[in-house]
Amino acid sequence: MTSFAARSAGEIAQRGRPHSPLRRRWSEKTIRAILFLLTLLTVVTTVAIITVLATETYGFFTLAGHPEISLWGFFTGEEWSPLLGAEPMFGVLPLVCGTLLVTAIAGVFALPIGLLTAVYLSEYAAPRTRTILKAALEILAGVPTVVYGFFALTFITPYLLQPLSSGFGAYNAMSAGIAVGIMILPIVCSLSEDALRAVPQSLRDGAYALGSTKFDVSAKVVVPAGLSGVIAAFLLALTRAIGETMIVALAAGGLAQMTANPAAQVQTMTAYMVQIFLGDAPAAGIEYKSSYAVAFTLFLITFALTWTGAIVLKRYREEYE
Repeated sequence: MTSFAARSAGEIAQRGRPHSPLRRRWSEKTIRAILFLLTLLTVVTTVAIITVLATETYGFFTLAGHPEISLWGFFTGEEWSPLLGAEPMFGVLPLVCGTLLVTAIAGVFALPIGLLTAVYLSEYAAPRTRTILKAALEILAGVPTVVYGFFALTFITPYLLQPLSSGFGAYNAMSAGIAVGIMILPIVCSLSEDALRAVPQSLRDGAYALGSTKFDVSAKVVVPAGLSGVIAAFLLALTRAIGETMIVALAAGGLAQMTANPAAQVQTMTAYMVQIFLGDAPAAGIEYKSSYAVAFTLFLITFALTWTGAIVLKRYREEYE
C-alpha cells in the first residue's frame, strides 16, 4: 500500500513538472503554424473562388463569334434568353429583378417577425419558454431547403395564395419569397436576440427607475442600443436569401422577366445556374459560360451587402463598460 501511494505521488509529480523551455517553444511554434495554415486555407479558398469566377466571366465576354455579348449590354439589357436554337439575349436585369423581388418578399415577411420574436425572447419570455422556442427555431434552421421548396409548391401556393386570388399560378414569386422568408427567420431571430441580450442590464434598470414600462424599455432602450447587431442580422439574412437556390428553383418558376408582380413567375440568378448545370447545355457553349457571368454578378451583390453590413457595424456599434 505504501509503495503504491509513493508510486502514485511520483506520477503526479512527474505530470505536474513543467516542460523544458525548448519543448514549450516548439509546441507554441507548432500550434501557431497549424493555426496560420488553417487561416491561410480560408484565404486561399476565397481567392480561388474569385479567380475562377473572374476568369470564366472574362472568357464569356471575350467569347469568339458572339459579338452580341458586351459588358454594357449584359448589365443594362432587359431580355434574357440564352437558349439553344433562339437568338441569344444576354441582359441580366430580368434575373436580378427576379432575385430582388423574391428577396424583398422574404425580407418583408421575415424581418419584422424575426425582430419581434427576438424582442419577446430577450425581454418577455420566461427561461423555460425561451429554451423551448430556441429549440424550435434550431429545428426550423435545420430543415433542408428543398423541403421548403416542396412546401411552397404543395401548401403555400394551393392553400394560402390561390384561394386569395386566381392570379397565382403554380409557380410564383410570392410563394418562393414566403418560403425563403421562413428559411431565414431563424437567422434573424437568433442573431437579433443575441444583439438585444448583449445590451447591459444597467440600461434597462435606469429606464425602469424613470418609470418606463416593459414595452417602453424594449422599444425605446433595448432595440436602439442593439440596433447595429439587429441591422447586421438583417443584412446577413438578406444575403442568405439572395443566394438561396433550391426554393426558388422549385417554386418561383423559370421565366426571366422584368416584373414587380408577386403573382408572376420569375427566374432568379441561382435558379438559372441550376438550370444550366443540369447538363442540358454543352460545357463549352455560350449558355454554360453565361452562368459564370451570372454567378459573378451575384457575388458582387452579396459582397456589396456584406460590405454595407461591416460599415453599419463600425458606424453604429455601441460599446459598454
